Amino acid sequence: MKTDRFQAFSDGIFAILITILVLEFHIPNYQPGHLLPAILAQWPLMLSYVFSYFYVGTLWLFHHDYFNMLQRIDRNLNMLNLLMLFSITLIDYPMSLVADALTTGNRQDMQTAFIVYDLVALFISATFYLMYAYLHHHQALKKPGISMAFYTAIKLDPVRSVTIYALAIIATFWSVWFGVILLASGIIFHFVAYLQMSHQLEQAKGGTQ
Repeated sequence: MKTDRFQAFSDGIFAILITILVLEFHIPNYQPGHLLPAILAQWPLMLSYVFSYFYVGTLWLFHHDYFNMLQRIDRNLNMLNLLMLFSITLIDYPMSLVADALTTGNRQDMQTAFIVYDLVALFISATFYLMYAYLHHHQALKKPGISMAFYTAIKLDPVRSVTIYALAIIATFWSVWFGVILLASGIIFHFVAYLQMSHQLEQAKGGTQ
């Protein structure tokens, strides 16, 4: 399979997912003259949307840049990509749970919602690890001209994020907000790791494999 079809399909899934995220917004119920308070009361939805949009956007940047370095796709890689995309499309569900739980303010519900979000995020990172591991053992799929040092430098990033989300799950049982901080840290870690990957890629392009 050609890489352009692989990328086009994946980009389409990301685009649809981001569209679905924003469809969670609806005009609130309000009395005439009280639209502003009704809009402000939707802050949990806006917060969870911005959070999730940033997360999905960062995952797309990773996917786009990393898989642009491939020269061909095999059947197994295609199946792993489908698994990865499946995990990412689950984001809309915990986003809605978090928004609803924050609106009600019930601690037990917030605990459940954030743990579900953590589990989905952990699943996503695990699929990235499987993809990285597969490509590490199938060097022929990669484009020539990129040093092995590049792949070595980034191969443990998914393991680090899995660890962060696992800690977030454990922490949420004791403190919802500490768990939220760890969840946010995991997503920020993805963005920082992406910036580092982009920088390392520029350096690696002149290396040898």
